[in-house]
Amino acid sequence: MKRLGIIICDRYRSCAGGKCLRSLRQREGAFSRYRDEEVELVGYTTCDGCPGGNVEYAPEEMKKNGAEVVHLATGLLVGYPPCPYIDEFTRFIETKYDMEVVLGTHPIPQNYFDTHDALGTWTGKEWRNRLQDTLTDEGMRRSYD
Repeated sequence: MKRLGIIICDRYRSCAGGKCLRSLRQREGAFSRYRDEEVELVGYTTCDGCPGGNVEYAPEEMKKNGAEVVHLATGLLVGYPPCPYIDEFTRFIETKYDMEVVLGTHPIPQNYFDTHDALGTWTGKEWRNRLQDTLTDEGMRRSYD
C-alpha cells in the first residue's frame, strides 16, 4: 500500500478537498500513477500561507503516519500567481525528509487552463515539467471545472 500526504495552498484553506479526493479515488491527474496500487491518505494540510511555514513541519508528521509521498496540490500550480515557492518546497521535503514529492493532485480544471494560457503563465520547459502529471485532455479538465 502506498501512503501519501497532501499539502494545499493556504489561499484555499477552506477547500473541502473534493477535487483532490475525487481524483485520488478515481486515480486521475497526478494520482494516475497509483492506478494499480492501493493508497491511503495519511495527511492533509495547508502550507500555512506564504512563505509556507507549515511545509517545514507537516511532512514530518505525515512521515510518522507512514507517508512515503507528499503531493503538493494542484492549487499551488493553478492559483494566480502560481506558488513562487513550489521548487523550494520540493527540494526541502525531498532533502530533509527523504520523501518523494509529486507536483499536483487533481487534473487542472479547464477554467484555470484557459486563464493561464491567455496570460502566458505556463511558458517554458520548467512549467511543462511541473504540469506534466495534471495536464490532461480537455474533456478531463472540463470535468474538474
